[in-house]
Amino acid sequence: MSLNVPNPMNAMIPRTIFSADHEDFRRTARRFFEEELAPHRDKWEEQQHIDRSLWNKAGELGLLCPTMPEEYGGSGVDRLYSVILMEEQARAGDSASGFSLHSDIVANYLNNFGSEEMKKEWLPKMCSGEAVGAIAMTEPGTGSDLQAVRTSAIADGDDYIVNGSKIFITNGYLCDIAVVVVKTGDPAKGAESVSLLLVEANREGFSKGRPLKKVGMKGQDTCELFFDNVRVPKSNLIGTEGMGFIMLMKELAWERLMIAIMCASGCESVLAHTLAYVRDRKVFGKPVAAYQNTKYKLAELRSETQIARVFVDRCIEEQLKGTLQVDAAAAAKYWVSDLISKVVDECVQLHGGYGFMTEYPVAQAYIDTRANRIYGGTNEIMKELISRTF
Repeated sequence: MSLNVPNPMNAMIPRTIFSADHEDFRRTARRFFEEELAPHRDKWEEQQHIDRSLWNKAGELGLLCPTMPEEYGGSGVDRLYSVILMEEQARAGDSASGFSLHSDIVANYLNNFGSEEMKKEWLPKMCSGEAVGAIAMTEPGTGSDLQAVRTSAIADGDDYIVNGSKIFITNGYLCDIAVVVVKTGDPAKGAESVSLLLVEANREGFSKGRPLKKVGMKGQDTCELFFDNVRVPKSNLIGTEGMGFIMLMKELAWERLMIAIMCASGCESVLAHTLAYVRDRKVFGKPVAAYQNTKYKLAELRSETQIARVFVDRCIEEQLKGTLQVDAAAAAKYWVSDLISKVVDECVQLHGGYGFMTEYPVAQAYIDTRANRIYGGTNEIMKELISRTF
């Protein structure tokens, strides 16, 4: 079934955050995801990562790190360009590429907190696709509790000696660099000993596990990383020792909003495919869309998706102003990721048996979107963060 289905559901409340230049960029991004990524889903799932050459092609088109300053190889544009890339990835049903993590998480840590030498060395390569970036936070046994990480970086002259492991690392298998969450001080001090360290993948003692076998998002490069006495120069420290947790907290609101952005676009895409299907599919001599149950169910899902869209767009506006609150980002992440699970499940039902066939986008979404409620901090953690603001 074609992935290129226009959205027939006009917005109840028109969007106002994008300019004509943004929409020109959207056309380029849409074409890239529709032509270069979505049609090759089976290939990505079989090899468990996209082709390395796609990183270079995305870089050539200006689709990597567009918000980075021009002096470091980026386009110096606002984050709405990043929003567009995420929306078009979700619209195309692409769950394999890790471009947004590379461009809007890893690159941001380097640009916002890294040394000038670090930025000059790595940001141009990340913008061009020459270097793939990952961020290594989660460890076996720690989950969302970043204060409890055990990976250590012990000072030894002008170097750190890094030991430990990380799990569920997006872009891990193809990465050339990783921003690694480590403990540089007394582990008992929790957040006060957390630091961020840039580790190049070619350093002795840095190894990668095979891509992990997942329920969904099978084409996305996700693996374990291992550090066995990896010697890393102290000049690779991002920011200062013990400031890692603060830096993570500054970026996590945006990272959680990124998930909400993709989920909102994913809801719209799944609804568009479902509406096209129920209009065409006949049961007892008339289209599925003609039945009251179908109409009411789609009305419900469309309304909730539009509510999500308006809230997410307001969060985007706050992010652009630098005033996005942690609880708002957490609310967007948990509520919209819960919503896409509901929307996809209901749309599978409206497809009947075909909704369980993986050649249909709704079935692909069924196995891919469940992880949204887990990564970026589980939705239970999001509710905990919101409750702390009461």
